[in-house]
Amino acid sequence: IGKIFLPIEKLMKIITTIDDLKPLYKRRVPKMFYDYTIGGSWTEQTLRENISDFNKLYFRQRVAVDISNRTTKTKLIGQDATMPVALAPVGLTGLQHPDGEIKAAKAAEEFGVPFTLSTMSICSIEDVAKNTSKPFWFQLYCMSDRPFIENLIDRAKEAKCSALIITLDLQILGQRHKDIKNQMTAPPKLTLKNIMNMATKPKWCLGMMGTKRHGFANIVGHASGVKNLTSLSEWSANNLLRTLNWDDLDWMIKRWGGKVILKGIQDVEDAKMAVKTGADAIVVSNHGGRQLDGALSSIRSLPSIIDAVGGKIEVWVDGGIRSGQDVAKAVSLGAKGVMIGRPFIYGLGAMGQGGVTKALEIIQKELDTTIALCGEQSVENMSRKNLLIPKDFRGNWE
Repeated sequence: IGKIFLPIEKLMKIITTIDDLKPLYKRRVPKMFYDYTIGGSWTEQTLRENISDFNKLYFRQRVAVDISNRTTKTKLIGQDATMPVALAPVGLTGLQHPDGEIKAAKAAEEFGVPFTLSTMSICSIEDVAKNTSKPFWFQLYCMSDRPFIENLIDRAKEAKCSALIITLDLQILGQRHKDIKNQMTAPPKLTLKNIMNMATKPKWCLGMMGTKRHGFANIVGHASGVKNLTSLSEWSANNLLRTLNWDDLDWMIKRWGGKVILKGIQDVEDAKMAVKTGADAIVVSNHGGRQLDGALSSIRSLPSIIDAVGGKIEVWVDGGIRSGQDVAKAVSLGAKGVMIGRPFIYGLGAMGQGGVTKALEIIQKELDTTIALCGEQSVENMSRKNLLIPKDFRGNWE
């Protein structure tokens, strides 16, 4: 607890893991937004196993190898990256910290990794583009309002976004008990419970008073008839595209005309279908354990999908990544890159833009040390030869 009250300069020196950021984040952000980030659906089994299944993989330590000139650099869909990590799309980021999407995008830009803006962001596409100097990525939810989707794609093109991420696993919203109990809205409803909680977060309150960005800026004023939107769950319930199919992706990809990433793949057959769309990459993802609870963890789903489609398309993974060692394990299994959500949100909520940078620094440091102790000079050299993988890791299913 004492760490929470230290000056930022001293905090930066003693924060050495992503978990060190979490209590600071919890202290400084209202409960409903903290719960939104840390929570999963139903029993949160998949959320837990996304993390714990990484511990089933072991590294092979190698010695007496020249590791003097190491690099974590790579390319993601042809774009240079400081390490094989991209910031995942996270809705409501601008309520974790004032102007949160802009702050996170700036941190990612300066560090040299991609940032992805969510459809359900608080800062708009145009806002983020205006406040950054390099292209970022835009994530698209598939809505039933086709003109709105076409407009979103066109706005992302106009903002010079360099990739479109289409999320496929949100045709219906998974039941997230924490969000329901908190009656989460954007901005938060001024109930007695919320007012009492926000009174303990004075810095957050002052920051939010200093910005006009409080609602879903990509939607309000752009979607037909939407002049005020506070509830993510209500909007999703009425507008998510229940009839989404592979043919729908064809017109989205053609209208975009640039790099495309399909996110939410968990099954080998779906991965094979994704290859046929002509997309540039897929993300093996269960939405951070926030959709289908009881689904296999992302890291356990990854090897079979890599074997089925690897080489035909870039395969990435997200879910459960909390360290550079997790990144190294994912890459060793065959992932071209990973996406992180909660780690950068912890940093953002704890310390703003500097906290996002700190989270990235932690992950890169751990990644660099890990590849060195595995006897490799480049993260791109990591492969299954660097791991000890349990024989039953993929499961033996009927």
